[in-house]
Amino acid sequence: MNHENPNIVFLGLNFNPANILMLFVTCLVVFLIAVISTRNLKVKPTGMQNFMEWVMDFVKGIIKNNMDWKTGGRFHVLGITLIMFVFVANMLGLPAGVVWKGELWWKSPTADPVITLTLASMVVVLTHYYGVKQLGTKGYFKTYLQPMPFLAPLKIIEEFANTLTLGLRLYGNIFAGEILIGLLATLGAGSAFGLIGAVVPALAWLGFSVFIGAIQAFIFVMLTMVYMAHKVETDH
Repeated sequence: MNHENPNIVFLGLNFNPANILMLFVTCLVVFLIAVISTRNLKVKPTGMQNFMEWVMDFVKGIIKNNMDWKTGGRFHVLGITLIMFVFVANMLGLPAGVVWKGELWWKSPTADPVITLTLASMVVVLTHYYGVKQLGTKGYFKTYLQPMPFLAPLKIIEEFANTLTLGLRLYGNIFAGEILIGLLATLGAGSAFGLIGAVVPALAWLGFSVFIGAIQAFIFVMLTMVYMAHKVETDH
């Protein structure tokens, strides 16, 4: 269980090549799903096209629950990309981790706090960008003084808190799931009796982890749209 992460030093900076690998795999899987789902579009969708249209409608519902569609429609593609990326990333490490020379090379990228906090930071930066774009620089910064100017420091603290909670919530749930799967696998490898005793709990936890991974992808996108709505709509 105590495996080290691979590390490469470049220009004095430390890089985890396993994270780069898993992010590439995640992007590749999402890209392939998108391509396969839209190759042969039909009036009556079936198979992967039906799945993709369901995802689009699901994300559209999340957006419409948080803001007016005229304003929120521009974030539809962002929401679809995020929910697919986060879900696939959550699933990659569930079947098994791959260890080579004592280093963990295959895992869910969202089981690393660097990845989830970077993703959360990207989302928060985007909310600021679209807030300025929608309300103008002056109008956007005036929102920090409403409803009372002395609350501005609390709103600034809230921005950092949103970033931490958005990233750490995702990381904590996925990391905990992989740790438990690893423990069950270790129990099963000890003996034939341990294998028999670990199979059912492992399968049950795998199924539950798929559910948790889907829920966390939904929560991540929902909170992204909540934060976005607070920035681009003046009535929040």
